[in-house]
Order: sequence, then C-alpha cells, then structure tokens
Amino acid sequence: MDEILERELRQLLDKRAIEECLLRYSRGVDRNDVELIRSAFHPDALENHSREVRGPLEEGFLAWWIPQQPQRQADQHLISNSTIDLEGDIAHVETYYMSVIQLRGEACVTLRGGRYADRFEKRDGAWKIALRIVLPEWDGKAETTMTEAVWARVFRRTRDRSDPTYQRPLQNPPA
Repeated sequence: MDEILERELRQLLDKRAIEECLLRYSRGVDRNDVELIRSAFHPDALENHSREVRGPLEEGFLAWWIPQQPQRQADQHLISNSTIDLEGDIAHVETYYMSVIQLRGEACVTLRGGRYADRFEKRDGAWKIALRIVLPEWDGKAETTMTEAVWARVFRRTRDRSDPTYQRPLQNPPA
C-alpha cells in the first residue's frame, strides 16, 4: 500500500475510533452505565461540565451526576456534527449535542443543546477523552404527551444493563 493511502486509512480509522468513543459516552449516560462513561475517558481526564462541576471525572462529573439518576425517568443524548482535527496522537474534537431529560412524575422534559469541546489523546492504541469542556447553547422545557394508554402498548426500556440493547444476541420480546 502506498504511503499516502496508508496515512489516509490511518486517519479514517482514528476518526472512527473517536466517534465510537463519543457514542460510548452518550450511551453510558442514557443507560445509566457508569462503566461505559468511564470507558470514554482516560483515568486522569479532566471534565468541565460547568463552573461548579469540574475536575477529574470521578470527583467532578460523576460525583454530581450519579446522585441525580434515581429521579430521572428518561434520558437521551443525541450527538452530531463532529469536527475532528488530528495532530498525531492528539485530536481536537467539537461535537454538537442535544439532551432530553424527563424526571419521574413530571409532565414535561428538559431540552438542552450545545457542544462538547474535547481533547482526545491516543494512549496505548486507544483514543479517549483527556479534556472536555461542555459549552451549552440553549435550554428549554416541553410538555410530554405519552399517556398511560400509550405506555401500555409500547416495549419498555430501562436505564440500566437490563435494557434490551445489552442482550447478545437480541431476543424477540414476549407479547
């Protein structure tokens, strides 16, 4: 394989690994899977969620985030529009996000949108977040319309490892 093609292939593989890491983080937050969240960060990573919630992942973000989970009924983080600038084993990544959070017993959801500014580092062959700054752009509320009658007809999801998406292989649900 010629040198240019090999370099381009390496860049594609590196970018894909970074995208997979971002998806692991989002899935971890949505499924309340702390180990999956941790897998997206290097052990010495710094996460700046706000001026008050910042520092090492465990003492900052996770210490703030974990106690909130019992009151959350639903959580979805959608990511898009990632710009990945590679510089050897460092990547500067900007990713747009939108989150939707519903608290138990609430008739509305909180909507938030913004960007993650991340410095990824490739260590021991693995791309993970070394530094994150969360940059919110907007925030709002919306009413939900899911009634008990609708909930009775849909398949239930969970915010833990009993969710159907963790099944290997995926099984057909009971009627």
